[in-house]
This record gives sequence, C-alpha cells and structure tokens, in this order.
Amino acid sequence: MYKKIEKLLYKVEKPGRYIGNEFNMFRKDLDKVNVRFGFCFPDVYEVGMSHLGMHVLYNIKNEVEDFYCERVFAPWVDMENEMRKEKIELFTLETFTPIKELDMLGFTLQYELSYTNILNMLSLGNIPMLSSDRDETYPIVIAGGICAYNPEPLAEFMDIFVMGEGEEVNIELMNLYKEMKKKNYNKDEFLIEAAKIEGIYVPKLYEVKYKEDGTIEDFFPLISDIPKKINKRIVKNFDKGYYPKQMLVPNVEVVHDRAVIEVFRGCTRGCRFCQAGMVYRPVREKSIETIKEYSRKVVESTGYGEISLASLSTLDYSEIEQLINDLIDENEKDRVGVSLPSLRLDSFSTEVMKKIQKIRKTGLTFAPEAGTQRLRDVINKGISEENIVETLEKIFPLGWSRVKFYFMIGLPTETYEDLDGIMDISNLATYTYSKMPSELKKQRVSVTTSASCFVPKPFTPFQWMAQDTIEEFEKKQKYLRKKINNKKVKFIYHDADTSFLEAVFARGDRKLSKVILKAWEKGAKFDGWNEHFDLNIWMEAFNELSINPEFYAHRERSYDEILPWDFVDVGVSKSYLIREDKNSKVEKKTVDCREGCTNCGVNQDFLGGVC
Repeated sequence: MYKKIEKLLYKVEKPGRYIGNEFNMFRKDLDKVNVRFGFCFPDVYEVGMSHLGMHVLYNIKNEVEDFYCERVFAPWVDMENEMRKEKIELFTLETFTPIKELDMLGFTLQYELSYTNILNMLSLGNIPMLSSDRDETYPIVIAGGICAYNPEPLAEFMDIFVMGEGEEVNIELMNLYKEMKKKNYNKDEFLIEAAKIEGIYVPKLYEVKYKEDGTIEDFFPLISDIPKKINKRIVKNFDKGYYPKQMLVPNVEVVHDRAVIEVFRGCTRGCRFCQAGMVYRPVREKSIETIKEYSRKVVESTGYGEISLASLSTLDYSEIEQLINDLIDENEKDRVGVSLPSLRLDSFSTEVMKKIQKIRKTGLTFAPEAGTQRLRDVINKGISEENIVETLEKIFPLGWSRVKFYFMIGLPTETYEDLDGIMDISNLATYTYSKMPSELKKQRVSVTTSASCFVPKPFTPFQWMAQDTIEEFEKKQKYLRKKINNKKVKFIYHDADTSFLEAVFARGDRKLSKVILKAWEKGAKFDGWNEHFDLNIWMEAFNELSINPEFYAHRERSYDEILPWDFVDVGVSKSYLIREDKNSKVEKKTVDCREGCTNCGVNQDFLGGVC
C-alpha cells in the first residue's frame, strides 16, 4: 500500500501530511491486536495534530496492549484527486491500512462545518455513508466531541455517539467490542449492549416524531432496556485521571506546535453565550505537582521549547501564580517558555506576565466579547471598563506592543451603540500606549480587533434565540469597517455565510442528515475553509429537499418546545438556563460559581454534592 501512496507524494503539496512515522508514534504487532480503532479528524493533518483531545485518546487507547489506535486525517484536495485517480482508499498513518479494514472509526466533532468532510472521508474509504447501508463487514462508526452534544444532524450516518469526556467511556466501549467480537455477536447485538453504557447514544434505537409545524412532538427509545435520557460522562477525579506523558511530534508545521498541558476542565464564570462553559462543568483542577510532572515528561519526550497551559480560562486556575513560578523556575535554564491562551481582562496578573516574558514574549489575546458594559452584562461576561483600562496600563510598560481583541457581533439586544463600543476599546488601546513615556515605547503599537458572528448554541441560556440574518451581520460589519479608521488598528471579521450555516447545524434535527448528504453529493467539503465554502451549494440542497434553513437559524423558540438535544443530560438544568436567559433580558449579572453556588444543577447529578 505504501508504495502506491509514495508515488503520489511527489505530486501533492505538503507530503509530510501523509507519511506518518512521527516521533512518539505507536507501532504494534498486528497479530497481537484484538481491536483496531481509527481516530478520524475531519480536517487536514495540521489542524488535527493541534487537537489536544486527539493526543489524549490516541495515547490512552494505545496503552492498552491489545488495542491499536491509528490516525486518519482528511486529505487535502490535491491528494484526494490523486487517490481517486489511482483508486487508493483512505488509509491510516500508522500502518497505511485502508480504513475499511478497521473494527471501529471514531470521528471527533469540533465544528459543524466539518460534517461534509466526514462523508468525504467515508467515501474515500469506500464505506457507505448511511449507517443503515453498512452491514457486518464495515467498521462501527462513532462520533464524539463538543458538537456531539447535539448529535441529531448526523444521526443517519453514525452508529454510536459518545457524550462527554472520552477517556473512560472509550475504553469501556472498546472492551465491550472485544468481548462480543470473541463471541461472534452481530453488529445489532453489539449496538444494543453499547447503548446500555452511560454516555453512549445509538441513534437507530431511538425515534423522533414531528408536529406539522416541524417542531418535535416526541423522542423515545424503541426498546425497553436502554435509557430515555443520555447522561454525559465526566472524569470525576481529574487530578488522578489519565493524561499522556508524551505527544506526537508532527512532520510539518501545525497550527499549535508546542507541548500542551490541560490545567483544569470546566469554567465557573457563566458567560451566557458559551457552550463549552456550560457543558464542561463542573470545574476540576489538576494539582501543581501533577501539572509539573506531566509538563516535565511531555517536554522530555518531545523536545518542545514551549509549554502551553490549556483550559477555558487559565488565569482562573486557583494557584496560577505559584504554578507559573514553579514552571518558570524549572524550565528557565533550558529556555523552555510558558504560554497562556486567550486571557480574561479582569484576571490579568502583572506578576504572572512578568515571569512569563523572562523567557519568551508571546502575543497577548483578550476577549472582551462585547463593546459596552451594558452588553457585557447581558452576556454575563463579568468584566468592566476599569478592568480593561487597568490591564492595558499594566501590559504596555512590560514591553508588549501587540494586542488582539476578540468580539462578537449579533449578540442578544445588541444596538449600534454596542458596536461603537468595539471601536472605542480598540482606540483605547492605542491611546493608552501613546500616553506611556517615550523611553518605554520600543515598538509601534499594533491592535488587531476581530469580530465573529454570534452563533446560538445548545445548552446555553441563548439556545432559544434567533440568530441575526446574513444581511444584518453584513450591515454591522460594513458599519464597523467604516467606523474603525485608526491606522494602528486592524479590523478583521468572520464570514456571515459560514456563521449562518453553523447556526443551522448547531441547533438542527435529524431531518438535516439528508441536507448534509445532498450538499456533499453536490461537491461541498472543507466548508470551514473560505476558498472551498460555497453557500449556493447548500441553498440548492435545502431547496431540493424543501427544508428551510431559516427555521433552524432565525426562529426564536419557546421555553416549552422540545429541542432536538433535550434527551442529553449535561448536568446543567433547563430551569437554570431559562433563569439565565431571563436575567440577560434585564441585564442582570450572575456571580462566578467560586463566589457562591448559582444552582446550575451539575453538582446534583454528576458529583452528588458541592463542586
């Protein structure tokens, strides 16, 4: 197989994407393996290799002696064309095995615009896309990841969805498969037993009934001994839970090329737009000693010169200053830097940043999300104008001159005064820099202001709201382009067409499986890449199937409507989400959970006590 692939490598861009053999890759004797699993990332190698979840699941599965987890990425269009021309099926990077020969394929769902790539990868593997067309000879096809919290748009394609954190449930599922494979059970018998594992959803075992207006009338299991409600899985003892002691070192430059250590899961802030902040609750931290041990091992096994501390809000780690001090002290002699992802403007610590910049000065990215205090209160962002000013006044004297701001447009109750606030904060940054003594201004100040289009997501207080139309988004973008005329500020914004489609599938139902298939047949793939996205293809698919996408993106739902994802229990109660939505309408803030329990419900079902 590899000889055939090798001949194609001279004809494609970045052949390093397709050759495997990276440092820290697992190699196994296939005669001693009982379950072969393909971890499928529905995007190119550089994006997939930057995904921490892939490194975690790749290692945890391969540490089981008779399991073999291999990687599969979406080939870029040049490679796909060559593969189709030479009739080469999609293969794994570890053994160049056609994916059709594996026992299980697991797709990670990180964003809705990757859905057509899943179908494209199955097609390249000569695997039928619809689960109903796959018999015993094909692999079990699985999906997990944050988009799986509303699995319904992909229900026709998947045999199994995994809800929640995958470390433990993936091993349970593979163990079940191994045992039933030994006893020659058939696929349907396996799926019924799998559906009894907590966190597993088998869509073919459930039925949805719709009302005449297109909303859901009922959702129920078709057999008696599987749960009506699917609980998400969490790793309760996160500090003692699994974490890889090594990472694959990629062959080509990837999006995030560094050692990544997850310091905690969950978030206590309660931002009302944030799906991750709701579904990853409760907060669970690793201890400083555990983080130091893992960072030591990952750096030793990879040779990386940078450790990134990952979480939803890293500066909220309860002992962040001590952690940074310890990591800097331990790694300074080897010139290994420490970096933090996007930061909150209210939790900025000058002392922490002074420490970090001793080795390497990385760019600073802040996420105010909204331009005015009123709108930040609506979304419960919990930062003030004073926080922003204080932070800017602290960072510039430390030597930083490049700042990025993330905002969203189209948030609930937004007005044009709120858009003006985006301009004001951008100008505030350049003004603050200009006020510094000239001896401290070593470089020209540079501010990048990014505005994405808000997409309402399941399991957030804004899950019932209508999204702005494409025309409304474009009008607001045009307004900001005109208003932000400071030459030291670069304004960039996201495409409204892709945000519209993302909103359709984020809150879609099973009827949309047919649309995804139709759009793929018409040529849709790599929809997350601007050069490949074509809304016209999608609109043709919707029209031919007589499905109105505005029903999903632009319709406000009532609180008593059955939502497609209501059968999933993430721990945060619906009554809490309704209360938070009502609070947003009167601009009432909710406190951080660390200041007092806000009764979201997660400590009742998932921890059985306080968080």
